[in-house]
Amino acid sequence: MPAHPFTLGDFDFGLPEELIAQHPAAERGASRLLDGRGRFPADHVFRELPSLLRASDLLVFNDTRVIKARLFGEKASGGTVQALVERVLPGHEVLAHVRASKSPKPGSRIRFAEAFDAEMLGRAGPEGALFHLRFPGNPFALLQAHGHVPLPPYITHADTAEDESRYQTVFAARPGAVAAPTAALHFDEVMLDALQAKGVARAAVTLHVGAGTFQPVRTETLAEHRMHSEWYEVSEATVTAIEATRAAGGRIVSVGTTTLRALESAARAGKLHAGSAETDIFITPGFNFQVVDLLITNFHLPKSTLMMLVSAFAGHAQVMALYRHAIEARYRFFSYGDAMLLERTRLA
Repeated sequence: MPAHPFTLGDFDFGLPEELIAQHPAAERGASRLLDGRGRFPADHVFRELPSLLRASDLLVFNDTRVIKARLFGEKASGGTVQALVERVLPGHEVLAHVRASKSPKPGSRIRFAEAFDAEMLGRAGPEGALFHLRFPGNPFALLQAHGHVPLPPYITHADTAEDESRYQTVFAARPGAVAAPTAALHFDEVMLDALQAKGVARAAVTLHVGAGTFQPVRTETLAEHRMHSEWYEVSEATVTAIEATRAAGGRIVSVGTTTLRALESAARAGKLHAGSAETDIFITPGFNFQVVDLLITNFHLPKSTLMMLVSAFAGHAQVMALYRHAIEARYRFFSYGDAMLLERTRLA
């Protein structure tokens, strides 16, 4: 830790706009991979990942599935509405971010996709930031039929069939995310087979990524930032796999920051426990990691909570140096961009 606490400006960097990837690589494994574990950065192609891991390692993935959470509609008055479903609740109800010229009032109805009506129940969430809606049927089915892929705000094109396929991991299983666990987008069946052939084991957690993952930090003092809450689950099978890997001297490799947040949330009491809960964990430099040894992650937005997380994991100076290298070497950034491999720094 430096003599002074980190502030927001410590996580800023200049990024040429043309390095923000607007489309995925032609093949998942064709992305680049920056190995940032050593004293000097090493440039690789992602399909070379198996050669960078050991047979005793355990890869942990987030098996969440992105839902087609963005809806377009109109109020009875004819005013346009855009909704982003943040969370599906029991009873055909959802919580959503809603954009409209005038906020819909409780009791009013919104016609979505010229296909179904949703009833506005009222405001919800911290400071009433979300809207509580009731759908006429199963929200997952209605979103699949009438929704759009919720691409991040820095991707400028409307969603296409390519996005429906590629903004989703090949092992996505449990619907509920409104943003992809992007580090896992680089894995395809060929890669998974190669890892299995090498003896690298696999396990899964679930964390339903919320739209708050793109929420900017607006306070210069990090402790004043309030994290959004996300639902996660760590199974007994995954806890057992992690304990067995540890006992055999292997390393826990987190595929993505969402997987890391789930694992470290489940170990906040000092020992990893199975179960499900909400987490608003905010990982900044000085955090004492309990579970994860290596992290595969994409490149993150300047001044974001994820920049703070990776700086906490691998060291602030190391991460900023790697980002400078990535920009000079023309790596592609953010959700559809390239990846890096980091090793946890040990706290003194």
